[in-house]
Amino acid sequence: MTARLPSLNGLRAFEAAARHLSFTLAASELNVTQTAISHQIRRLEEELGIRLFVRQNRALALTPEARDYLPGVRAAFNDLRLATDRLLRKDDDKVLTVSTLASLAAKWLLPRLADFQEQHPGIDVRITTSTSLVDFQRDDVDAAIRYGRGQWPGLRADWLMADELFPVCSPSLLRGDKPLRRPEDLRNHPLLHTSNANSDDWRLWLTAAGLPSDIARHPGITFDMIFMTIQAAIDGIGVAMGRTSYVQDDIAKGRLVVPFKIALPADAGFYLVSPEGRREAPKLVAFRDWMIAAAQNKA
Repeated sequence: MTARLPSLNGLRAFEAAARHLSFTLAASELNVTQTAISHQIRRLEEELGIRLFVRQNRALALTPEARDYLPGVRAAFNDLRLATDRLLRKDDDKVLTVSTLASLAAKWLLPRLADFQEQHPGIDVRITTSTSLVDFQRDDVDAAIRYGRGQWPGLRADWLMADELFPVCSPSLLRGDKPLRRPEDLRNHPLLHTSNANSDDWRLWLTAAGLPSDIARHPGITFDMIFMTIQAAIDGIGVAMGRTSYVQDDIAKGRLVVPFKIALPADAGFYLVSPEGRREAPKLVAFRDWMIAAAQNKA
């Protein structure tokens, strides 16, 4: 037997009142009277046969049953908002939302996007950045650029590019009182680090170069995003551990140099991923083809 759904107005009143823990604020948000909110809540409680709110010292509190009920109600309203937004959005087939890392967007994707716009002026590209993996079932995102080994269940993953690890610095550090000529000279310069995913890059490269890994623990500067680390290297503050996709443009324009010939291959790469069910959408096909060509220096 299918359970009868409770009143939508009652659920809206419950969600708002639970979020604010106030009938007054819920009434203001929903543009109704406080009496109307109280009536809707009371009717919902009667429909469910469960008490949802209790008053404690002039404060409003949720019952244990209401605390269990609230996440599902909130998620349902969020799904309704997203579904309605998709339904009413004009020219949705021309809006392409792509999620990626902020540093990759700043150092690789954004400098190339003008070429895509020239080739596909009818597609409105929207870039969103996050350090978390996008949830395609809940987030309004068409595609994402992910770093890994290409194994994400339920997603199409198209290979874009690999990285190599190698030190980079301003050309000014090759000159001066302590010129950077050999890997051993790194002891005389601040090392620039990036926290989180790239925190082990310096140790790995130093080991591959035959140098003590404890050089990586010498006093230096650490940033939480790699594009900040790269900018500090451009400014001559120290030596950064570069990754190909983040530094190739700055090297080509002479803002950075590679002082040593030792490069360490990374064990993963960048992929463009999208849900299997949406992979043939024209806007996504156009962006996928362009991304693959751009990664191969053909765009």
